[in-house]
Amino acid sequence: MSTSTTRSSTESASPLGSEAPVHLAGFLDYLQVECGLSVNTRKAYRGDLNRLFACLLADGVRSLERISAAAIDRFLLTTKRQGLSVASVARALAAVRMFCRYLVMERVLPYDVSADIDTPRKWNRLPTVLDDASVRTLLEAPQADQDVYALRDRAILALLYAAGLRASELIGAKLLDVNFPLGVVRVCGKGAKERIVPVAQEALDAIAVYRDECRPALLRDPNEQTLFLSRRGRRLAREDIFRIVRKYVRRAALRGNVSPHTLRHCFATHLLSRGADLRSVQEMLGHADIATTQVYTHVDAARLRAIHKKFHPRA
Repeated sequence: MSTSTTRSSTESASPLGSEAPVHLAGFLDYLQVECGLSVNTRKAYRGDLNRLFACLLADGVRSLERISAAAIDRFLLTTKRQGLSVASVARALAAVRMFCRYLVMERVLPYDVSADIDTPRKWNRLPTVLDDASVRTLLEAPQADQDVYALRDRAILALLYAAGLRASELIGAKLLDVNFPLGVVRVCGKGAKERIVPVAQEALDAIAVYRDECRPALLRDPNEQTLFLSRRGRRLAREDIFRIVRKYVRRAALRGNVSPHTLRHCFATHLLSRGADLRSVQEMLGHADIATTQVYTHVDAARLRAIHKKFHPRA
């Protein structure tokens, strides 16, 4: 067997030949440079597309030029059977759609084969929301600790709930992003879009105590501007925020899958339940589409139905 024949056989045996990694790398660069997507989003899309490539290979598809709507449908069905949530399946479809449009731009595909695929419904699973008493218990949980890190953790929990921040937005916050006289925080959200969110005085007080009493003890580099620091004086990772929240969820003996995003859900739902208008909540959350914010009206409606069923004599 010749060398050229061996090379051809090896390439055909690899997932989608050698073209997939090349186009995937170009696509990720496109997402960063042209679309301005975050590192976390690009990482998630890369994982989704690698699963797509594996699924295509299992179906006998050896070239990106042979991607079809039917193949994408089978991929989505496979991800659902693997136990991924509806939101994760929807994100995988978003990754595939953007990739297909990219392949059209690169003239690998003649047209977008994903255009007619329906988006999975996201609202059949309502987000977890804590009641007022549970939120209060969680926010007060760090007070049981006497070490300096409890001041940081209390400020983190308070800001997550007070401003509805994502974990990635919280770890990216700078010292000067919190305007204490005005009572607002500047947030850099998805796609590097900035927004201004009001912050309750209680949360501002917790942040001020952390800034004055805890942060100087953690600081290693005097030029460091990141608000929340790790024990080594560095910027926290998203995983650190999840770990901190879970620590105090256990301390507060709360049930359910409570995460940093749960406090964001609580922020939005509690605002709407007290009369805030949907458009204002959309702006504070940084949602590009108001349809994304409308899920919280469903959450509140579910709470009202539960109250009606419990207390109405004819329910």
